[in-house]
Amino acid sequence: MITLEKRPQPSRFWVFATPVLAVVLTMLCGGLLFAALGQNPFETIRTIFLDPLFSEFAWFYRPQLLIKGAPLVLIAIGLSFGFRAGIWNIGAEGQYIIGAIFGAAVGLAFYPMENFIIFPLMILAGAVGGFLWAMIPGILRVRFGTNEILVSLMLVYVAEQLLASMALGALRNPDGMGFPGSRNLAQYDSATSWISQSAGLHWGVAFAFIAVICAYVALSRHIFGFNVRLSGQSPRAARFAGVNPSRLILICMGMSGALAGLAGLFEVSGPAGQISIDFNVGYGFTAIIVAFLGRLHPVGILLAGGLMALTYIGGEIAQSNLGLPIAAIQILQGMLLFFLLAVDVLTNYRVRLGKRGIA
Repeated sequence: MITLEKRPQPSRFWVFATPVLAVVLTMLCGGLLFAALGQNPFETIRTIFLDPLFSEFAWFYRPQLLIKGAPLVLIAIGLSFGFRAGIWNIGAEGQYIIGAIFGAAVGLAFYPMENFIIFPLMILAGAVGGFLWAMIPGILRVRFGTNEILVSLMLVYVAEQLLASMALGALRNPDGMGFPGSRNLAQYDSATSWISQSAGLHWGVAFAFIAVICAYVALSRHIFGFNVRLSGQSPRAARFAGVNPSRLILICMGMSGALAGLAGLFEVSGPAGQISIDFNVGYGFTAIIVAFLGRLHPVGILLAGGLMALTYIGGEIAQSNLGLPIAAIQILQGMLLFFLLAVDVLTNYRVRLGKRGIA
């Protein structure tokens, strides 16, 4: 019989091996999926995972990896604090949308003025927007004991409706011939950005790296990081150590909301360039995969964000060159989270086959 035996302590080997194994299993099962769709599995896997790095156009794709990965890393860093503490903010997509709306509203309020102070105000507004949206499930959890998973997730659909309303109403471009969408907002980022515009990079890339560094210091060198880890591992011990659970919930929810809002602001002032009905592309949900694939560690999240960005860029290449449907790429990303959760059981359990076990 196959049985699971609890390990005395988590296996350090499998902590680092499970993300690698999950990626390998995703490639294998993804290849079978692509073969069922009539594609050459080897060519498709190569196109998705290798062409953005080593093809003749790699010089163009590599900066795109930073652009695609920046919002994923920003959002995942914020989520990782809550996940470590046992606080499950699943609605980062909504906070991402609201942050974009708040930031865009500030930029459009000053249009057509050009001043160096406008973009910092947009950044502040984006963070505040995401923070306020995350406070709704946070306060409801603290005050009424509601489930933050359900509340934050349901608020995503409210945010999507607000996005459509803004694109069609208050933020619509009055010179846009009636088409939905706001004025172009990229001018504010490019006016203050020191990053090469020829590569298409923006301030969000810099903020993503800053967030990784700050999160690493906070988790490994600050009492706040200790409280977060202790609350996730033993809530009762955390209370005895003087950790206020309500305060920790609000801090973690607010932090994740603010970073998601920043990601939305940098996206609307950078690659997207405007508020539109289809502005949100699921970064808030994909960042959950990034957070767990990176083992909730800042450096791991940085690497996982690059890998997930690789699937976005490679997926676009596969759609263009091979005619692969976008749904297949989304399934591939879902497989990654599925296999990560499945093989993660090996971290805390041994698989026993009769009298033999997997160490």
